[in-house]
Amino acid sequence: MDQTEAATARREWEMFRQRREADLKQDHGWLSLTGFHWLPDSPAALGTLPGLWSATGDQAALAARPGDGVAFVETGRPVDGLFTASLDDEESLLWVRYGGPDGHRVVVELARRGGRYAVRPRDAESPVAVSFSSVPVYDYAPGWVLPGRFEPYPRPVDVAIHTAHPQVPGTQRSVGEVVFSLPGAAAELRLQVSAAGPGRLNLTFHDETNGAATAGWRSLTFPAPNGGAAAGPLVLDFNRAVNYPSAFTEFGTCPMPVEGNRIPAAVEAGEKRPDAA
Repeated sequence: MDQTEAATARREWEMFRQRREADLKQDHGWLSLTGFHWLPDSPAALGTLPGLWSATGDQAALAARPGDGVAFVETGRPVDGLFTASLDDEESLLWVRYGGPDGHRVVVELARRGGRYAVRPRDAESPVAVSFSSVPVYDYAPGWVLPGRFEPYPRPVDVAIHTAHPQVPGTQRSVGEVVFSLPGAAAELRLQVSAAGPGRLNLTFHDETNGAATAGWRSLTFPAPNGGAAAGPLVLDFNRAVNYPSAFTEFGTCPMPVEGNRIPAAVEAGEKRPDAA
C-alpha cells in the first residue's frame, strides 16, 4: 500500500468510525437497553413495564388499557385490550412505546430466542446511553489490513454456539471459511464466517487482546467476493472490528464465536473495551 492508498484507507476508516458512533447514539439503539424479561405463561406485570405480558405457544401477548399510556411503534395507535404478535426464532420487533412527554421515551422490543419470547425495554434516557461519548479504539493500523480468500461450503452448516446470555442458546449458520495469514507468518488460519446481508460476510472471533484491552470477542463485517456465491480473494480490515452490543450492556444475547474461531495473536486494531482508558 503506497502513501496515497494509505491516506485514502485512513480517511475511509475515519468515516466508518463516524457512522459507527452515530449508530450507537441512536435514541433506541443498543445502548438504551435496560432489561431482559422472559414472558410468563400467564399474564403478569414485568418490572416497570406497563400492561400485562404473556406467551402461549407461538404467540406473545400484551394486555393494556388507555391509561397505561402504551402505543404501537408502527402506527402510534394506543394499546387498548389484548393484542398478540408472532415471531420466528431469532427475530425481533420494536413493538410498543411509552413514557416521556410525547410517549416515545421507552420502546419495548419483542424478541424470540431459543424458542422463547422475551421483551427488552429500550430507554432513550438510560444511564448507559446518556453517559456515552465514544468507543475507545486502536489507532489506524495499516498492518492489520490483510489479504485473504473466501472458500464457501457446498451448503451452509448450522453450528451450535454459546451467546452472551447464559439462558439463550445460539446457532451460527456458517457459509464457508476465510483463509488468511497473520502479519509476518506463513501459516494459514481458517475461520468460519456467516452471511451478513446481501454480498457481505461476518467473522466473529477471539484474539489475545480479549478481556484486557478488548471485549470478550469482536465482529468484523466485510464484502464477500463474487457476492458470496463463489470462492475468491478478499480483504480483512481488522481496523473495522467492532464490539457486539453485549460489550455495552448486560442485556444482550449476542452470538459468541464458533469453536476454533480464535486468532493466535493480539489483534491491536479496531474497537477496545467500552471502559478502556
